[in-house]
Amino acid sequence: MREHWSNCITHFDEEVASFIDDYFSDTARKVLLVAAAGFDPRSQRVSRMLAEALGDRLSAYYIRENRRGASDELVKRADANQEALKEIVPNSTIFALTVFADDGAPVGGARLVSELLSNPIASDVTDVILDLSALSIGIGFPAAKLLLEDCEEDGNRAFHLMIVSNPELDDQISSVPSNRISPVKGFAPDLGASSLEVSQIWIPQLALGRASTLTKIGASIGNWYKICPVLPFPARNPRRADDLLAEYQSELIDEWEVDPRDIVYASEKNPLDCYRTLSTLKQRFDRTMEGTYEPRMVLSPLGSKVLAAGAMMAAIEHGMSVQYVETESYDFSAVELSPNDPHDLLVHLVLSGPIYKGYTPE
Repeated sequence: MREHWSNCITHFDEEVASFIDDYFSDTARKVLLVAAAGFDPRSQRVSRMLAEALGDRLSAYYIRENRRGASDELVKRADANQEALKEIVPNSTIFALTVFADDGAPVGGARLVSELLSNPIASDVTDVILDLSALSIGIGFPAAKLLLEDCEEDGNRAFHLMIVSNPELDDQISSVPSNRISPVKGFAPDLGASSLEVSQIWIPQLALGRASTLTKIGASIGNWYKICPVLPFPARNPRRADDLLAEYQSELIDEWEVDPRDIVYASEKNPLDCYRTLSTLKQRFDRTMEGTYEPRMVLSPLGSKVLAAGAMMAAIEHGMSVQYVETESYDFSAVELSPNDPHDLLVHLVLSGPIYKGYTPE
């Protein structure tokens, strides 16, 4: 059990830059960054911050997610980002991953795992940082699980998560989902033999414009005991939760028949809030169903990467399943960026490392 996760080291916004300048000023620290090299304008920010502090002590694995429905404009944006990232971190390797197989099956996560296993972390690396900002769930979650396990096995290597989040920008990026619903690589735990009937609790993360995708996922799960939708609250936009409730009114009332008492609220800024909430929810279901049902919590994180990171931590820690629909293509053409747009939210977490040796929970 990772008891330190409920109160692990976290930094937000300006605190992140201060941490980087202080922590990585130690010349003995060498860092491997794993991040996206796609079209998202947030792709470069973490790399620049780390490069300024570390110089040639920084190396990187950049992941280029190639999708069959990508427009020429998005390919050009991704090409430009990729070249910029190679200049920011000269000691970098690009992993070009074809996200879908010829038959349409989502295989990006499995291909990433294969690439990481074929390119093991150098022995002199003291810190591994996964930048989730522009990675898809199907790629970012398997990467996090594999890298975390590697760092925990090493014992002397720290594992960090960093996220550049902008919910308003996310709302402007539309997507075309595939027709395949499947578990994310590494997040389909085997429950083992049980004499009890399995009781499924589905926990979808609500996001603007994703109602049809979540409806597909819900239908694929089959019978469920409860549905506990996740809403971002508190949020930078105080009306975000209300807007989502309005958009999903039909699904919540008519299709899913959600009891208002089962709605889960988690902070849009702090992934630990989502992690703690889902962990508490699991403990309650385990306790109330003991001896009667075998509870199985199924997560479907969409939208905010901050909430998704908290869900990922809960899934790793408690062996939860993650059901997901991979995206065939994105549409970024209607997005207009200006200096007046809401600023990015920056989050940093230390999930493992020597700093926690001897830690005892309060």
